[in-house]
Amino acid sequence: MTPTAPHPSSIGALLREWRRTRDISQLDLASRTDVSARHLSFVETGRSAPSRDMVLRLAEQLDVPLRDRNRMLLAAGYAPAFSESALDTPRMGVVRAAVRTVLASHDPFPAFAVDGNWDMVDANAAVALLTEGAPPDLLTTPFNVLRFSMHPRGLAARMLNLGQWRRYVLGRVERQLRVNPGAARLAEVYREFLTYPAGNEWGAASDDAFDVCVPLRLRYDGHDLSLICTVTTFGSPCDITVEELHVENFYPADDTTERFLRSR
Repeated sequence: MTPTAPHPSSIGALLREWRRTRDISQLDLASRTDVSARHLSFVETGRSAPSRDMVLRLAEQLDVPLRDRNRMLLAAGYAPAFSESALDTPRMGVVRAAVRTVLASHDPFPAFAVDGNWDMVDANAAVALLTEGAPPDLLTTPFNVLRFSMHPRGLAARMLNLGQWRRYVLGRVERQLRVNPGAARLAEVYREFLTYPAGNEWGAASDDAFDVCVPLRLRYDGHDLSLICTVTTFGSPCDITVEELHVENFYPADDTTERFLRSR
């Protein structure tokens, strides 16, 4: 997969691109939004101008990310509907507090929050397990978790199942780019990701019959550790930053790993 961001400028072209991305016919989309297929066709060809409400209804049914809903509104001649707030602003205080609560309560297991580009915005103390001993040039700000984890001099150098974990992360990023094909910076990191060594992608995930999910297996300070990951997101976001923010929580996948992490 080589993701490319579409750059149509009209609302009709944007609608057509998103409808094709979601593999939804004109008739199906018209039915979902209570609009005639004829009118929707006219909008896509530029013969009719949609109302602001219609643009938002179509975008919602197409599951368009908030950032791209703003682009659709602008293309239709309307003001953006969704804000994009910096995390350090007062209005985002409740969001920062919620993230901090999740991270702190997850100790002594690693957890970190990243934005839509996989740049780290917060982390708990246990993340030192993942970053300890890394070259300084990979820890500069903004610290991109995707780049660091897959870089041959980063976390990948300590992975015992690089191929399996790479395939898992690769699939997540590709799905993210399909949902939001306009994410240019993420696409750039993705292309860099593809140049890194792949490892054995199709081998066994571990030495044991661990078939619940693919663990992240690491060598750390002479210990072989095994972690599984969950992803936490905000429900019903109304802000672009909040929608793109997610927390990666790592849990011990075996008793040995749990004892080691708790002993730290």
